[in-house]
Amino acid sequence: MNRPDLTAKRHYTVDDYASWNDGQRYELLHGDVHAMTPAPSWLHQVVSANLGFEIQARLRSMKKCHLVHAPIDVYLLNDTVVQPDIIVVCDPKKIEKKGCVGAPDLVVEILSPSTAKTDWKDKYALYETAGVREYWIVNPEDTLVHVFRLSEKKFHLENTYSLENTVPIGIFDDVVIDLKNVFENDRD
Repeated sequence: MNRPDLTAKRHYTVDDYASWNDGQRYELLHGDVHAMTPAPSWLHQVVSANLGFEIQARLRSMKKCHLVHAPIDVYLLNDTVVQPDIIVVCDPKKIEKKGCVGAPDLVVEILSPSTAKTDWKDKYALYETAGVREYWIVNPEDTLVHVFRLSEKKFHLENTYSLENTVPIGIFDDVVIDLKNVFENDRD
């Protein structure tokens, strides 16, 4: 069984990542290993499922675009592999057996207490640099969606949406998600 040494200060690569087979989920951010929590909360998973369903329902007519839920490896650099909660990929050349190679068109991260700092800071900068066209940070506790769009190689906050809003998916024309459907039944 091969696994990373989390106590060692070492710069890992995607080749190292590919060799780990201990059953644990990891992300690799600029060569640094981050062990992922074994399972997200019920609330996280309900919001993820609802949002994925809402987006997928609108993508059916767009045959070239694919939505995938975590865990899915997204290879962004030679030393960076992440597992976003939801990705949408419209370029079939980026889809490989091992996962998505290159920036997805849309990345969604659903906040958890253990991932919030990484999602807001590290992954924000990483996705911006990689050229992700749209990045959503979903706060299931506060029923908010923060939408960032890439313009001139920089993310700009397009808006922060709440439960009463519909959210346009900016990478498509006239495609919106009703947040009531995303956050429904999330408190049961």
